[in-house]
Amino acid sequence: MTSYIFFDDALRMLVNAFCASVLLLLAFSGLGLAVIETIEKTGIRVDTKRFN
Repeated sequence: MTSYIFFDDALRMLVNAFCASVLLLLAFSGLGLAVIETIEKTGIRVDTKRFN
């Protein structure tokens, strides 16, 4: 017996996965921007000579 996924069910799964990925991307980008802003406000500097 084979089990098939109907087109509308597959499309709904893809749309849900896309929406979830967009929400996660927005959340993590906002978190990253908050971390960068906090680092800039505290004045933490990276010694760039150490990496050369």
